[in-house]
Amino acid sequence: MPPSGQESEAAGPRVFATTHWSVVLAAGEGDSAPGQRALETLCRAYWYPIYVYVRRKGYGPDEAQDLTQEFFAQLIAKQHLLLADREKGKFRTFLLAVLDYFLAREWSRAHRQKRGGQFVFVSLDQQTPEERYQLGPADTDAPDKKFLRQWGLAVLEQAMNALERECADNGKGALFWEAKELLSSERGPAYAEVARRLNMGEGAARMAVHRLRRRYGELLRSEITQTVGAPEEVEEELRYLLSVLSE
Repeated sequence: MPPSGQESEAAGPRVFATTHWSVVLAAGEGDSAPGQRALETLCRAYWYPIYVYVRRKGYGPDEAQDLTQEFFAQLIAKQHLLLADREKGKFRTFLLAVLDYFLAREWSRAHRQKRGGQFVFVSLDQQTPEERYQLGPADTDAPDKKFLRQWGLAVLEQAMNALERECADNGKGALFWEAKELLSSERGPAYAEVARRLNMGEGAARMAVHRLRRRYGELLRSEITQTVGAPEEVEEELRYLLSVLSE
């Protein structure tokens, strides 16, 4: 688990301009263009966990993709945002509750956009969601458990992407790519090998990786802060997500 630490004074680029909850609530109350763009970015980030949940509910690949696209299209269109209430807890809980409500209404295909319609959250030059789904290990996990695991992975990915952007902006892109596997664990290339490839001393390499790991921990906690109802829930949520990922 990344070490605890306070946010650095010079905060780096954030994944979103404001918190997830603020984006959702603002989008539900008005027509702010920045809020809408931030919400679309948020939906892209957490598209796959929702797709996995729908698939585990028994829908086929095409129907699951249709439903997931339509769910987020309606979320962005604010039809579900009136249900948002930060006081009721975590953002992932809100999303899943709204998704269950959406699925329970049994939308007919006549009311859905064609797959990949107005809102396209999956890049066409990447794996399709079903290809990614099929590459995962075979298991019999319940939909909720599968969703939680993919949600945890998405949170880690958001933090890692933010760190990558910071490193690129600060001229440390090479360090990031050499040290990436060491950031969340001690597994990966030996420090001596990292130092050799970066043309620096082993001690300096260890210190540089340590600083990146600490910043990764800060960004991870920042990401989690945006998905819970209160700051005091951050550490509990982090422990919970890491426990889900370790199962």
